[in-house]
Amino acid sequence: MDSELRETATMLMERIVQLKDSLDYDIKVERVAEIDTLMAAPNFWDEQEKAQELISEMQRLNAVIKPVGELSTGAGDMEVLIEFAEMEDDESSSEEELRTTVEALQKQLEAIELQSSMKNPEDSGNAYLTIQAGEGGTDSADFCEMLMRMYLRWFENNKFKAEVIDQSEGEEAGLRNVTLHVKGAYAFGYLKGETGNHRLVRISPFDSAGRRHTSFCAVDVIPDLGDVEVIEINWEKDVREDTYRAGGAGGQHVNKTDSAVRLTHLETGVVSQCQNERSQHKNRASARKMLQAKLFQIEQEKQSAATAARRGEKSKIGFGGQTIRHYVLQPQQYVKDDRMELKLNNPFETLDGDLDELIEAYLRWSIAK
Repeated sequence: MDSELRETATMLMERIVQLKDSLDYDIKVERVAEIDTLMAAPNFWDEQEKAQELISEMQRLNAVIKPVGELSTGAGDMEVLIEFAEMEDDESSSEEELRTTVEALQKQLEAIELQSSMKNPEDSGNAYLTIQAGEGGTDSADFCEMLMRMYLRWFENNKFKAEVIDQSEGEEAGLRNVTLHVKGAYAFGYLKGETGNHRLVRISPFDSAGRRHTSFCAVDVIPDLGDVEVIEINWEKDVREDTYRAGGAGGQHVNKTDSAVRLTHLETGVVSQCQNERSQHKNRASARKMLQAKLFQIEQEKQSAATAARRGEKSKIGFGGQTIRHYVLQPQQYVKDDRMELKLNNPFETLDGDLDELIEAYLRWSIAK
């Protein structure tokens, strides 16, 4: 049996054991069992708020337990394969299977280690992602829609659910802005590095002369804090509420009442709005959750110089603003992230939702910082 392969497999098993210990795997398994017992009680739903908190807790725990459990099972299989490979001749089928298993488990382990680095409480939860068109006219509105499609593809590929809760269409094409509610384990943790200015360079499909145009969009990601009021707000005195008629595709989808809600925090000027629900009450509740999350994020940024630097120069969405990522389609073809100096030669694949390398590179870069 190849000694190097055996050493790699042994080290991998040790890393898996260390990961289980560092994540308190056994304690989490016991806690899930406790919650299962509580859920089986006939009066579990008598206190709905508490019941929902327990279900959310179990979902967060299972987001760790399931992949780590699969790793642990894989480590056991690997141990058996090592024994078989040592008993058989060189280049045996067991050795080849062991090599394949090692490669697969290494990838799984790296993904879980990356996830375990997201230690802030809000990292493990849902997120709101907003895309706003900037300089570039119709091209920037079209770019806004391209980015929305890119993220929706990535959500679909990674088993996240996304719902459009507010959007404004461009005058000729595309979108001026759109807000998505993204649901799934560690949605905010994975997406937080997308915050910043994004720049597109291409031959404009809206220019009859076929000239090259540059357009900009700003992406902003904030955590969904649920119904927990982490920021104290006097909704009567501190916030102005405006209602308006929600837009739609026409026909039966047009809302005939002023059900959409826009909230403005008077002290900071922070705005949140929601129009996807038929009910003004539900839109108001969603807008309040977003406003809470935005104000919480501002407070967090005041305490973190690194985060403030990441977001603080995003206010100008165009030339002169700080751009984090470039999508260049002509004359060259590449995607470049200025923060990590990462350059990929597949802009069309990226815009089709292949964001894994960029997102993981940002997380590793932020850990190193």
